[in-house]
Amino acid sequence: MAAPVNRNRHRVGDGLRTRAVLLTLVLATTALALIAPLAVIFSEAFARGFSAYAEALVRPDTLHAIGLTLITALVCVPVNIGFGIAAAWAVTKFSFPGRNLLLAVVELPFSISPIVAGVAYLFVYGGQGLFGPFLQAHDIKIVFALPAIILASMFVTAPFVVRELVPLMMAQGRDEEEAAVSLGANGFDVLRLVTLPNVRFALLYGAALCNARVMGEFGAVSVVSGNIRGQTSTLALQIELLYQDSHVLAAFAAATVLAGVALFTLVAKYLIERAERARGERAPARRPGH
Repeated sequence: MAAPVNRNRHRVGDGLRTRAVLLTLVLATTALALIAPLAVIFSEAFARGFSAYAEALVRPDTLHAIGLTLITALVCVPVNIGFGIAAAWAVTKFSFPGRNLLLAVVELPFSISPIVAGVAYLFVYGGQGLFGPFLQAHDIKIVFALPAIILASMFVTAPFVVRELVPLMMAQGRDEEEAAVSLGANGFDVLRLVTLPNVRFALLYGAALCNARVMGEFGAVSVVSGNIRGQTSTLALQIELLYQDSHVLAAFAAATVLAGVALFTLVAKYLIERAERARGERAPARRPGH
């Protein structure tokens, strides 16, 4: 005869002392690792008042870096959204040899150091690289220019949208798409009217993460851009240049822009997750087989 189960047995973490210790550790780690650095950035940036902050932020080289970063984001984010939708659609809605390999290749940038990726682009598009002689012969400049910055940023941020879409699209299955096809819908209509509405919150979240990473990318961009002040310095590189030149206030003022992007991403994440939960609560429960 099986021994009776003790339903009054205390679980790990049920004790008041254990919960207090865990909560204290989490709050302390959050304060030291996240809140304190953000507080220092904004306090140092506004230490001499708003006028000094604004004057530091409108330096010509900083404004150029902000503009270059925005251009990079405006190109990379839409491209990665399109790539993410296509890759997630192919992986989750079709069965073909090498599907898992394709998914592993898409996530490859997460396992490669951004600096290594930047060096790889140098060996492909640099003067001594694979396509270097051809590019020089046709007066096409990629490395140490905007195209290399965009290419490196696209490589680093390629998996963000895919990683948000694939799990959700796998969980949803193919039933709705197959039903739409049986009713005469073409592939574009299925994507536009069936698939994308079901994953719109994950798509928005992936796009927000992609944008934040593009604007804050340092390693790969520092290699392929040359970090030329006022020409190929993105905002992240400009912050380093300002700090190395002892322009501390200007460096912290520029850093507030990236910190603001990070905070905006967190707020967007919270709002998207809240909207998704509300949508799930409003959706009627489906009976098995429907």
